Amino acid sequence: MNFRAISLLPVVAVSAALLSFAAAPGGNPEPAPVTPGTAGSPPSDAVVLFDGKDLSSWKSDDGGEPKWKVESGYMEVHGKSLMTRQEFGAIQLHLEWAAPAEVKGEGQGRGNSGVYFQGRYEIQVLDSYQNKTYFNGQAASFYGHNAPLVNASRKPGEWQTYDIVFHPPKPGADGKVQPGSFTVLHNGVLVQDHIPVLGDASVSAKFSGATPTGPLMLQDHGNPVRYRNIWVRKLD
Repeated sequence: MNFRAISLLPVVAVSAALLSFAAAPGGNPEPAPVTPGTAGSPPSDAVVLFDGKDLSSWKSDDGGEPKWKVESGYMEVHGKSLMTRQEFGAIQLHLEWAAPAEVKGEGQGRGNSGVYFQGRYEIQVLDSYQNKTYFNGQAASFYGHNAPLVNASRKPGEWQTYDIVFHPPKPGADGKVQPGSFTVLHNGVLVQDHIPVLGDASVSAKFSGATPTGPLMLQDHGNPVRYRNIWVRKLD
């Protein structure tokens, strides 16, 4: 009797089972390799929307050429909202923004802009550092719906980061909308924890109605808010 052959049988059986599971229709596929970025730079599978050089990935929300000022690696709100030329479904978004260093106004009149996913669902941009306003309208709120869990705002003029995972609501076969979701980190702090997006558009949205894809939009609310280092990863 070959005892060595017998001792190898369980190992062979386990290995075969693992291979069978990996190849099975319900098994997990091998994860694709992605090279992470460093210090906020995009990972290797990202779609870079603004790298500080030009607005080639954007258009004005009226379809014309964008008029925002580009200098020193950032773009600044100036004349009409911007929309991406490309449309997206579920995404991971990274962007950095700064409210004006010189404080003017109060409440919603202070450093106001916004990030609209699919041109419909707004995560608010606002100078919320020692600036009182309604809770579901301050920085990092899902505007008009959900206040942030905490106020993680930095001082006016300082650069702030949003890292956002968005899954869009989608029309179902029965005509009902399947809810989507937002998860938001503001300056690395979790402020929206997988909150539902039911399909009703935010105030001042460019579009309405649940749809699989749509453009990302940056709002001109009359304040010279700055943006830089904007990229997305497609999740579907």
